[in-house]
Amino acid sequence: MNPKDYVYFILTKKPEHPQHIKLGSICYIRGHTYNTHDVPLSGGSTKLPVTFLKSLTSLTYNIDVNCIEKLTLEEAELLLACEPEDERLNWFRDKDAVQTALGLTVETNVMVKEEDETLIGVIRYIGPVVEQGYLDPIKGTFFGIELQKPDKGKGKTDGTFGYKTFFLCEKNCGVFAPFSRVKPLAPTPLSPSMAMLHGQQQTQNIFPGDNVYFFIDGKYHFGIVLHIQEDGGQPIVQISTDKDENGKRGGEIKLPLYMVSKGEFPSGSEGMDIDIPPVEAPTDLSISLNSVVEVTLGKGNSYGIIRWIGTLPGREDVMVGLELEEPCGVSDGTIHGKRYFDCPPKRALFVKLTSCRPDSRFQNISAQNNMMPELDKNEEDGNHDTGKLETVPPISTEQVEKLLIGRMKGIQGHCNSCYMDSALFGLFSCSSVLDSMLFKATNPQDAPIQRILLHNIVNPLRSKGFVHGRHIMRFREQLQKHGYCQSFTTDEKDPEEFLIIVMHHILALEPLLKLSAAGKVQESYCYQIFLDQNHSLVLPTVQQLLEHSFYSEGLKLAEVPSCLILQMPRFGKKFKMFNKIIPSLELDITDLLSEGPQQCIMCGHMAVEECADCFKEPVFSQTGFKVFCKTCSSQVHSHPQRLSHRPAALEVPKGYIDRGIPHSLTRDRLELFAVLCIETSHYVSFVKHGPNTRDWIFFDSMADREGERDGFNIPEVQACPEVSMYLEMSPAELANQVPRDMKGVAKRLFCDAYMYLYRSTSMCLYR
Repeated sequence: MNPKDYVYFILTKKPEHPQHIKLGSICYIRGHTYNTHDVPLSGGSTKLPVTFLKSLTSLTYNIDVNCIEKLTLEEAELLLACEPEDERLNWFRDKDAVQTALGLTVETNVMVKEEDETLIGVIRYIGPVVEQGYLDPIKGTFFGIELQKPDKGKGKTDGTFGYKTFFLCEKNCGVFAPFSRVKPLAPTPLSPSMAMLHGQQQTQNIFPGDNVYFFIDGKYHFGIVLHIQEDGGQPIVQISTDKDENGKRGGEIKLPLYMVSKGEFPSGSEGMDIDIPPVEAPTDLSISLNSVVEVTLGKGNSYGIIRWIGTLPGREDVMVGLELEEPCGVSDGTIHGKRYFDCPPKRALFVKLTSCRPDSRFQNISAQNNMMPELDKNEEDGNHDTGKLETVPPISTEQVEKLLIGRMKGIQGHCNSCYMDSALFGLFSCSSVLDSMLFKATNPQDAPIQRILLHNIVNPLRSKGFVHGRHIMRFREQLQKHGYCQSFTTDEKDPEEFLIIVMHHILALEPLLKLSAAGKVQESYCYQIFLDQNHSLVLPTVQQLLEHSFYSEGLKLAEVPSCLILQMPRFGKKFKMFNKIIPSLELDITDLLSEGPQQCIMCGHMAVEECADCFKEPVFSQTGFKVFCKTCSSQVHSHPQRLSHRPAALEVPKGYIDRGIPHSLTRDRLELFAVLCIETSHYVSFVKHGPNTRDWIFFDSMADREGERDGFNIPEVQACPEVSMYLEMSPAELANQVPRDMKGVAKRLFCDAYMYLYRSTSMCLYR
């Protein structure tokens, strides 16, 4: 639902029907429907078919336009957060309050009412905090406020609401409130001669008592505002600092308002020195927008991404705005009251461009530890002839030992990238099933993403067995730069979210999966397995899970997929539906196809009927849909326990002749080639690289780490032939295996599976 597609109203008069809707309730109607109704400008009567928000149903009521008043989208979102309805109506009638709330912005100083007490704080977040109803186009706008002294500790949150973080602050220093409880902190009345100061002071939101910072001689200084006054027509801020401009402790300093920015004093700091690298500092890698860099502060190195480059008022140096990895900065992308980029609070730092160096964690690592493979210069710099599409085949079983096994092998993880590392390794290391996406014609704006994927990730992985972490970061930066998600470089994602963005939104790859339901074909890239509540599975195979899911959803495959990506049933990332899942090395999808001949499970003749009621009958096989020829169906359903079953006719392919003798159909099968697993929010992958049951490898992009904050992750690939031992066990034996006692990494495969990847060896040749 796009909120802008609707027109919103608030109920101000009791309608004739329905009587149970309360005054102050908010309703909506589609814009095009509203435009087709002749709504009188004044007087007259017209009824509009509207739906009320926060209703348990999607019922539409015809409401007289004289009983409702129109709202803008912004007003509707503000008012929706106010409850109950009668209070909401009162606030709607206070036009000044609504307009004042619409003018509030992040970093505004405000007063907020909390349990009959008025507290002082700063707005850190504006937006929804509750889940949107499935039928509702809007959620309601709340204000996330960080309480300031002397009211710190009187809140109820650290910026988190419902397990989701909206801003960062100390424990019990945050409050979420509707606009009805929030008021801007009015400045002290000023004389007319202070009009300019008043305007600038409001823009900066700086008042006496505020913590501020300023940048002088390559160093950040911090202090507390004592007074703001006008001097020569310019607002001057008097600041109490730990050190004055002469280095004396307990001093004061006066600065123009434009040189001062609001910000908290980092605990344990006396000032932050920004070291300028020596002349011999490496310059071979250009530093530009979105570069990953490091700066040396007073307490050591900090790392971040350049989000802005330019000049600041009052400074001639070229400056950069950094989004830091950790909250050791001074703002959320604003300085001197102006926003230059967006990032979480206390993650932004503005420094000289000359103070930045390429992130040393990604530079010359091979020289530091002799473990990093040599990288081709073209690969290192990404200088490829875009007209030449180099093809490197997947790693064969014979090459796995030489190219992949060992430490510093696979894809190097960095900053929550494990979901992407494991997915890319599983898809491309030893399989070519989705190689078409590497060479598919794409939009010019998305070409850099495809080039990085091919030249800097897939080709090095297959030719050298190693991908440097900075290439993954460049890939993530490009995804973020192109607007597909604003947190690709920092936050953990789900593999399916990443894959769908790349396959669908960027490369416009044809959907991998076509499902048939009630005669209609649905398309998708992944399939999430769902089970009904009455399933009897305890230690299922993937084959059983897929069949039970198709059975409960009434689905069939419209065609054989070249690649089938299956998401295992889970209750979120942390809760598994099954303690163990047995990998099916092959998926027999013959009975799951909506078209094609099928074989009677009893006699082998051509099947003409399918019985959904027989699917769970224990007398039959535990796998496969239950299809019968006419004779066997009559015999099976003559049993007293099956008289109520209702077999359905199968669609027999035109021109197909049943010769009356049992025959063997060619079965359509998919083979397993990779499994993604998750444990405690960390993704790893297994790859089956050969035909034997022992041909398994395990990949972890962050298996180990060298150093602390200044260090780097060590990826590792290891052979795991022990998997075959458990695959050969009977279900009873496997059920008795204690996970922590399982050998090697087998426990991860059987107990932590998140996504299974299958391929059709025949269909992938054509797609």
